[in-house]
Amino acid sequence: MNLTPILALGGFMLACFAAASTGAFFRPGAWYDALSKPSWNPPNWLFAPAWTVLYISVAIAGWLVWRQVGFGLPIWIWVVSLLLNAAWSWLFFGLRRMDLAFYELVVFWLSILAMVLAFFPISAAAGWLLVPYLAWVSFAGFLNWTLWRMNPALNGNPLPAE
Repeated sequence: MNLTPILALGGFMLACFAAASTGAFFRPGAWYDALSKPSWNPPNWLFAPAWTVLYISVAIAGWLVWRQVGFGLPIWIWVVSLLLNAAWSWLFFGLRRMDLAFYELVVFWLSILAMVLAFFPISAAAGWLLVPYLAWVSFAGFLNWTLWRMNPALNGNPLPAE
């Protein structure tokens, strides 16, 4: 029995959850709680399960493509996109720079679109697994932009009590 595909899937999962760990390291706290939010802002409890499902989908999509073509340009797009994903939490929650986080998210979104376009010809299943990810990051981008616009005084600044 060849364990390589199973170990590779574990590697793709590990890479995704390493990227996710930035969200745990730079966690929302008093600064995020103090932001004015739109009425359509999802409840905080929704983010963890939504991102968990998305990270699993991203890992499986990458793995499906890797099984077909190995390490090539599509997987490098996957890696870059994952790094951009990880950087967003640092910019938004770590530096509290909603403006930089938004601009980075635009590049991140474009990387996901590039990944979808690169994956579909190789594996339709992999391409479809990324569509909800693209939709969620589209929503996250609009939310990021809205929070930035609603809270210009807190962009890059600590709370007065901090």
